[in-house]
Order: sequence, then structure tokens, then C-alpha cells
Amino acid sequence: MNILQVLPELNVGGVETGTLDLAKYLMRLGHKAVVVSAGGSLVKDLEELGAVHYHLPVHKKSIFSIIKTVPLLAEIIRKEKIDIVHARSRVPAWIAYFACRQTKAVFITTCHGYYKKHPFSYVMGWGKKVIVLSNVIARHMIEDFTVPHERIRLIPRSVDLEKFKYLSPDKKRGREFNVGIIGRITPLKGHLYFIKAMAKAARAIPYLKIWVVGDAPSSRQAYKEQIEVLVRRLGLGHCTEFLGTQRNIPELLLNLDLVVLATTTHEAFGRVIVEAQAAGVPVVATEVGGVVDIIENGRTGLMVPPSDPQSMAEAVVKIFKDPRLAAELAEEAYKKVKEKYNVELMVKNTLDVYTEALSNFKLLIIKLSSLGDIILSTPGLRAIREKFPRHKISFLVGEEAKEALLRCPYIDELLVVDLKNKDKGLKGLLGIGRVLRKKNFDLVIDLQNNRASHWLSFLSLSIERYGYDNKKFAFLLNHRIKDDKPAIDPVTHQFRLLRMLGIDLKDSHLELWPGKSDDEYVESLLNTEWLSADQKIIGINISASKRWLTKCWPQGHIAKLCEELGLRNMRVVITGTHDDTAEASALISMVKNTKIINACAKTTINQLACLIKHCSLYISADSSPLHIAAAMGVPVIAFFGPTDPARHMPPVRNSLVIKRDLTCSPCYKPKCRHKRCMNLIRVEEVLAGIDKMLK
Repeated sequence: MNILQVLPELNVGGVETGTLDLAKYLMRLGHKAVVVSAGGSLVKDLEELGAVHYHLPVHKKSIFSIIKTVPLLAEIIRKEKIDIVHARSRVPAWIAYFACRQTKAVFITTCHGYYKKHPFSYVMGWGKKVIVLSNVIARHMIEDFTVPHERIRLIPRSVDLEKFKYLSPDKKRGREFNVGIIGRITPLKGHLYFIKAMAKAARAIPYLKIWVVGDAPSSRQAYKEQIEVLVRRLGLGHCTEFLGTQRNIPELLLNLDLVVLATTTHEAFGRVIVEAQAAGVPVVATEVGGVVDIIENGRTGLMVPPSDPQSMAEAVVKIFKDPRLAAELAEEAYKKVKEKYNVELMVKNTLDVYTEALSNFKLLIIKLSSLGDIILSTPGLRAIREKFPRHKISFLVGEEAKEALLRCPYIDELLVVDLKNKDKGLKGLLGIGRVLRKKNFDLVIDLQNNRASHWLSFLSLSIERYGYDNKKFAFLLNHRIKDDKPAIDPVTHQFRLLRMLGIDLKDSHLELWPGKSDDEYVESLLNTEWLSADQKIIGINISASKRWLTKCWPQGHIAKLCEELGLRNMRVVITGTHDDTAEASALISMVKNTKIINACAKTTINQLACLIKHCSLYISADSSPLHIAAAMGVPVIAFFGPTDPARHMPPVRNSLVIKRDLTCSPCYKPKCRHKRCMNLIRVEEVLAGIDKMLK
């Protein structure tokens, strides 16, 4: 793998040391290690390892600098053929995020801090995988930045045991008792509380030496002066040394008897703790953030409340007065460091995250409605799964059609929206977009191809978005195909789009997946109707939809057909929705010499599929039950009037299309005063078609 790490600077610090450690072991394992930063004292060390360093101003918070740096980073990604871009801070993460969108490299973040809930910090949760250093940071990113739990990976900071020599406290205890605080001199590191605690401890420790390791950034020089003043005021000037930034921490730890971490706010991890423990130095630390993951109080160290000099002083004195306790704490801590915080384990876990991110691609299919179109999409679903066998495939569907896909074997996740109610309007659309962004999809296939679906494709922030260029905000897709071919059947039409992904139409048959309970329900329904063993069942769908009244075959024609079928010793089952119950009752009252089985509003989608499966033949206008019959492999007679069968007839092995060739047809009008196209379909030709197909 080719890995690029990007961080603000390469000066001494926990983030920087971790970057070097990872680069070192990546090179050992045969991977390419590239680092982008604004430079620093550790660049030479990095290059000596054999890694590549690029100097870019990725530390500047200026929006203009960020925008200017994005194409420069993208150029590096292309040049080095980078697979993974690993961002370790917020400004570099913004630059890396947009550079990855240009280059299609995988974007990963590590949260090294307890970030304030600010819009600028949200980018740290946008990685395909979000690495956190402790459980506290994991909860923070999930609760405050709404990062899905499934994208979080816990990988603590590590220590390179090759650099540290373990020396038990009892072997280096001398006349002087050396206590150190290591880290940047900033208010959150608690130096003022540390100095106050040392003033109290000095009363019980006669030869106390205080080492302040680290320096203040230019913006915190006044704070450093405040600490120096406090040291003099408390009479600690003779025993306190400000050592500034030290690069050789392992050597320095060999001369310390105790390390204190005095942080006052949530600490993401506390690298200095595990480094001290790797060298056999006992630790007193404030009980904040990720520290609780590292230290078992009284077993691998002592923990005290933050901003409490008295408790801190008591813990320091306790370790001074009890050398045996110091040795036991150091020994148990070293065992834990070797087991949980060694650099080899960190590298292995990080490489596992990289491999998972590269292999675990997520694909979203959008097909919101209608039920018939959902069923028509099943050949495409089957082919997509065949093309992407290892992808996680999610399907975004409307509430009314969700049942058709509940048992679909080709998808891993069904996302249901209700655009007519709770997800209605712009607010609903934006809410769905937020959900989709959290899913972090790599690829979106828009089979709906309307304004809402194009917007949802875009709002998902997926890098790859496929759909038809139909002038319905299609510019929001970055892979489009013109919808300018002559009228073709609906399945072939879908595969014109899928061909952009290298998916060809090989098998056009439709599918549904009803369950055993659905079949048992239909068996029970039919058992109450006194069917004889030799009777054939003919299914008739008595309507189309409330909107498409022009698709309906006249009720009088249906009644006459039922009469004729009854004379042929055939039973008729009529199907429809809740809106058709009154029409069904009227139809039954019109038919005198045969008993119609009324299934209107008595079945779910899958139960209807099982009912149609029991039919010898099914008759329907252009509507979703026609597609259900095709999916169940039942012979169909289809009536077409206002719509074109060349564009809407589902693929079915045994079928008959009946339509009238009128100058006004197809008109695609949901309302018409005359409805001649449907009225002119005669009962006699339908009967002739039934006889022919049943033979």
C-alpha cells in the first residue's frame, strides 16, 4: 500500500512521534510511506528512515491557504499513487478531504484531541474510518459529532520499545528525587497546579528536583512566564529546571523517579504516560479523558482529580515514601505497555484499518418508487451484486414499496424514507441527506432519476454518482448518460445506465421473495372459497391507481368477462387496493352466475405475489400487480392504452399485450373524458387470448 500521512508540522510531540513510528514500520513491511507537513526538526529523521516528505503549508488556518493547498496535495497523491490519505489534524484534514475527492484516494482520520463542537472540527469525523485513541474520544465523536459507531476504530497511541530501556525504580533511586512534567507548556497541561503540588510535596521530600520538560508556543510565552514567577514565589527556584524541548525522551526518563501528568481537561490519550512506563518510571496522572484507559489506579499508576494540587502532592509523597509501591506500579505498568501499547500492535491495527477501508466499499442504489418500478429493478440488483460481490449494498426505497425488498438476497441494508409524510419537503430531503452522509457511500446508482433522487445522490457526498442526464438537476451527478434512445423496455433502459459500470444485461427475469407465512395466508384464504380440484383460477386486477384512471378497463367489461369465465368452470379472483373495495362490491353484485373470490385490500405485496402464483393466468392493466405476476412467472394478459408497452411491459415468458392503435395513444394523460383506448378492448378478444394461452 502507498500511505500518505498529513499533519501540521514535524516538530517534537506525540502526534509527530506517532507519525514517525508508523512510517518506520510501514517501510519495514514493504509499504510506501509519504508524509506531508509544514516541516520541522523531525523531517531529517523521517527521511533517514527512507520515507518521502513534502513541504506544504498544511498548518495555516487561512481559508485561502486551504483552498490553494488542495490541488497541490492532490498532485502529490497522484504522483505517489497514494491509496490511503491519513489526516492527523483539522487543517490538514480539510485539505486532505477535498484532495481525496479529486483523486479518489481513501480518506482516513485520527482524532488526537478532544475537539470543541465547532463546524471546523466536523471534518475529523468524515473519514471512511475514524481512528480514536481512547474510549472517551470515541464517545465524544459519536455523541457530539454524530460519527456512526461502525466507522470508529480504537487504536491507542503506542511506544517503540526499541527506543526505551526498562529500569526498575529501586535500581536508580538516589539521594535526589527527580519529578518531571513532560509536554507543551499550555494551560490545559496543568503546569500551575503541578508547581503548587510540588511546593506542598517539597515539605516531605528533602532533596526534591523538579524538571519541566517542554516549551511554550509563541502564543503562550506569557503563560510560561507566569509559571516561572510562581516557581520563584513558592521558593522552588533552587530545585526547578526548565529544560525546554527535549528530543531524547528515552534517555531523560532514565534519570527520573516519577512523571506527573497534570492535564486539566480531557486528554485524548497521554503518550507521555506509556513512554514513562516503558522506561520503568512510575506515573501520577489526573483522571481525565483517555488516561483512564491507560492507568488502573493503584495497580499501574496513581490517579488524582484534575486541578487538585493537594491530592497530587499526596500521591507524589506516597510514591517517594514507599519504594516498594513504586517498583510494583512500574512493573505492572510495563507488562501492560508490552501487551497493549507496543508499536508493532499499533502498526498491525492501523494496517488492518487501511485494508478494511480499501476493501470495504459501500454502494447505494436509489429507487424510491413505484412498486412496479422497484420490481423492474430486480434484474439490475442481481447484476450489481454479481459485479460487486464484496461491496456492502444499500437500497434507498419509499415506505410504500419497502415490503418488496425485505427478503432481497442482493442487498445488505434497506433504507426506508417517507417522502409523503415525515420526510416531506426540503427539510425532509436534507434530513435524508444527513443520514446518507453518515453512511459514507463510495458509489451511488440513481435508478429513480428524478429531482429528489439526484439531490439525494449529491447530498450523500459520494465521490461516484451515476444516473441519467434528464435535465432534472442531473448536473449533480458526475457520471451521466443521455436519455435519448428510442423507446425501449424498462429493464434494458436500466441497463443502459448500468453499462457505465461495466454491467451488461444477461438475465432480465424479475424476482420477488415472499415468505412461508405469506403462502400459508393465501392457502387459508383460498381454502374458504370451496375451490374444486380441477378448477383453474384466473386473476383480474380491477384497477390501476387513483392517479391513472385512464388505465382502467371498464367495470362492465370486467363483469362480462367474469360471467364468461364462470361458464367455463373457471374461478375468478379479483385484486385491488383499499381504494377499490367499493368498486369490488359493485362488481360482485353485477355478476350473477359465478362466485368471485374478492381479495381486494386483503393482501400485502408478498401475499399478493403468492395469490397470483396460484393463478393459471393473470389479467391486468399497466400497474404494479402486472409486474408482480411477471416476477412470479405467471402468464399474463396486459392491457395498454395511455402508456406504451414498448417502454413499460415487464419481461415475462408467456404474455399477451392487448392495445388499440389510436392516433391519440399513447398520450400519457392520467385523465380523459373518452378513454376510448381502454373501452375498445373487447371481452371476446380477451377470452380468445385466455383460451389460447391456457392451451
